[in-house]
Amino acid sequence: MKANRILFITQEITPFVPESLMANTGRHLPQATQDSGKEIRIFTPKWGIINERRNQLHEVIRLSGMNLIIDDTDHPLIIKVASLQAARMQVYFIDNDDYFHNRSMTTDENGVEYDDNDERTIFFARGVLETVKKLRWCPEVIHCHGWISALAPLYVKKAYNEEPSFRDSKVVISLYDDNFNENLPDNFLQKLILKDMSEDVVDGISVPVTYNELAKLAIKFCDGVIVNGDNVSPELIAYAESLGIPVLPKPADEEYYEACNNFYDKVFAQE
Repeated sequence: MKANRILFITQEITPFVPESLMANTGRHLPQATQDSGKEIRIFTPKWGIINERRNQLHEVIRLSGMNLIIDDTDHPLIIKVASLQAARMQVYFIDNDDYFHNRSMTTDENGVEYDDNDERTIFFARGVLETVKKLRWCPEVIHCHGWISALAPLYVKKAYNEEPSFRDSKVVISLYDDNFNENLPDNFLQKLILKDMSEDVVDGISVPVTYNELAKLAIKFCDGVIVNGDNVSPELIAYAESLGIPVLPKPADEEYYEACNNFYDKVFAQE
């Protein structure tokens, strides 16, 4: 059984942000997947470093306007879109004045990590899933890239699992060498819990929440893991294997796109 609809939730994508392994993967893997005959959607944060005029971003009014409550505070969700004409792909951007406007990715211009990165990942994951619901699109496989997407597997499986869009979705995460260095705030695990979610979803995740602990929380609710770096933490790979989750070792560059698409089919077919 093949997966025909793939949702990409990616931290970085060229040409909107500078090139990196993750940004280049975010750009070319969806195109290769689309070229293979699958239907795709792509979501990424609207980082403050993205030039809206040059990249021709515009707001999608019918998808914007919802408020997401995080730690008892309302945060408006703004959805923007841009096209990659050469690839015939649209990219959706999750935006919010508090979390993304005039702000870079993990760190500020002085290299200091933002102290609300925990809320940024909560907002981004929820914003993507709420928008996909509005699109009435049902992805068969969801592929997450980067720490900003790390809560999507948990929310898909525990908060949105009864939603028609995600009821049958399988989730894959790619692990990269890059990560954040500072611990997330002590109350992060409490803040991420949504209504009707049991607090035991974070059992086994240690405090303080380091990058590895956040990645473990993502892996815990995934159906597959792809190694996307040469120096990915062996602890994370071993954790996935201990849970019986299929792991795709880092494919050779020339085989990468085909290997990922075959892996989607494998994950989607498993019970």
